[in-house]
Amino acid sequence: MLTTSSSYDEALERFHGTGPERQGWLSNHGPMVVEALARLGREDRVHRWSDQYLSRLEDVPRGIEPIDRLAWRDPLGDPVRSGDWINLFLAEAEQAAWQTLLVRWWPRLLPGIAAGATHGVIRLGHAVRALRALETEPRRRELAHALAYWAARWQPVPVLSAIGSRNAASVVEMIPPVPHQEFGIRNRLAQLPDAEGWERVVGSLAPPRQDTDVPAALADLINAVLARYASRAHGNPTMLVHAATAPMAVANTLPSLPKSMWRPSFDAAWSATAAVLAAYAPAESRPFRRAVDVDDVLEQALRHGGEHVIKLADTALKAYGTSRDELALAAVLTAIDLDA
Repeated sequence: MLTTSSSYDEALERFHGTGPERQGWLSNHGPMVVEALARLGREDRVHRWSDQYLSRLEDVPRGIEPIDRLAWRDPLGDPVRSGDWINLFLAEAEQAAWQTLLVRWWPRLLPGIAAGATHGVIRLGHAVRALRALETEPRRRELAHALAYWAARWQPVPVLSAIGSRNAASVVEMIPPVPHQEFGIRNRLAQLPDAEGWERVVGSLAPPRQDTDVPAALADLINAVLARYASRAHGNPTMLVHAATAPMAVANTLPSLPKSMWRPSFDAAWSATAAVLAAYAPAESRPFRRAVDVDDVLEQALRHGGEHVIKLADTALKAYGTSRDELALAAVLTAIDLDA
């Protein structure tokens, strides 16, 4: 379990010899998946899964030139400087408490929440959740690697505030698609201003009334996205997973942030989720299979073994634990069926 130093920490040490991406844009999901497996109580799968996945990865990138801590904005979003960002954050992790490092960099990175198709914030959410359970050296270094990946791939998305009165379930159904749902995520996100009614619809979501309501508002958002995934995942089963796992990453990070950062974090999470839905969700729905047995759904996800399937299962099972909405379980089965 995450509360003990275990195979999860050993797996992190193995993954820290690898880079944040492979073949250009493909994210290294290893640290995220092994954290999910450990949290789900399946540490017996950690090394077996890691053995199969490590062969796909590339070596950790070398640094080019040290990043000036006062001029950090200049290399922000430059993946060529990935090695430099890793070196910077590893050094900072040695000098400051991980909570201090997180609070310092969270507001700097949050406007670029689309980094790596939201994998930057997702990897960080897994790292923070593990550190809260138990602080170990591999977990501190994982926080540094996660921050470095987010910084290197930093990509802004229009952050719009929720100022309306509609609930998450209704607004998620109303998100307008970008004009041309084709090519990669950067091309699609660039079209957001051209999506008819984009700002009006995104802004129509009812905001949390106060900072302490943010966790519940994020939970409602995640539940709404999972419910929609089951019937709309065919638009892009892999990318649409992130519409749920990105806000869950923010939710997992909130307890380690001051409450003054919660509302901006909600707006960024909602904007990122809405952007992914606009970029990939199709207009038409499709039939899907349902489930009621949580253990069976988890076992099916583990047998599939795909990184996005396991991470979606982690998110969906946590959501189902409070919502009891069977559509959360159906989302996992859909990801399996579509080989997300």
